[in-house]
Amino acid sequence: MKLAARTQDLPAMPFRADQSIADALATLAGMFSDAGIETPQRDARFLLQGLLGIDGAQLLSGSARMLGGEAADRISDAARRRLACEPVSRILGRREFYGRDFLVTPDVLDPRPDTEAVIELALETIESSGLSGQPISIADIGTGSGILIVTLLAELPNARGLATDVSPAALEIACRNAEALGVGDRVRFVATSGLDGCGGDFDLVISNPPYISTEEITGLGRDVRDFDPLLALDGGPDGLDVYREIARNISKLKRPSRIVLEVGATQADAVEAIFAAFGARRLGRREDLGGHTRAVALEIHL
Repeated sequence: MKLAARTQDLPAMPFRADQSIADALATLAGMFSDAGIETPQRDARFLLQGLLGIDGAQLLSGSARMLGGEAADRISDAARRRLACEPVSRILGRREFYGRDFLVTPDVLDPRPDTEAVIELALETIESSGLSGQPISIADIGTGSGILIVTLLAELPNARGLATDVSPAALEIACRNAEALGVGDRVRFVATSGLDGCGGDFDLVISNPPYISTEEITGLGRDVRDFDPLLALDGGPDGLDVYREIARNISKLKRPSRIVLEVGATQADAVEAIFAAFGARRLGRREDLGGHTRAVALEIHL
């Protein structure tokens, strides 16, 4: 990306009240393309849909409609923010994940499409274990916005969940997402590290922990480094600190459990080795959209 780093470097916004939606879309996409944004058309389309409160079909059918002054101002502000590297989901305050809309704020990690691999592998693991339709218990460690636990509870109506995070602000967002998506009565949120103080056993433990090494943080793109919470990114010197903590937590469970974890693109073997030291064995893996192993499934005490 070659996005402008400072607000004063940004070009004047050309959006006007008497401008059509189609023209605004073309203008916005052109600005993003000129700035080096990787997906200019998609970002422009998603921003307009979100800011105008319309879907893709309405964007096309209403393309001749004039923006109006208020919408033009909102689009101008959003364009400035995107050109300054702020992700579209941050600007709109929400992100689609596994077909559902989730609230996102600066207190939580911006959900990535690749994380859907965790959901797919978790559902596959539940089915292959003969637990589909059963009243299972699921624990989500480091829940953030709650996308993993909320999605799984929505997909598994007989399941109940526990979600933990060290950030009370993140738990507030996760709770709001659970209520908005109709699973709030089946999940408990606890401010703690790992599963400390939670008690109980779980049929499935899931997590998307911070897995970027401390040294790599400064080299991340500004859209990640400047807008995602450091707490959700920094996995320690080798990026594996939280996996070691989770493995210790899991080893204390008395009942058989399955674990599904998101991992960095090159970390699958290392993460599996950490859990193998506590007696776990591999159940499966799932690749992300780029063909990298993004989720691993293990079982312990079985």
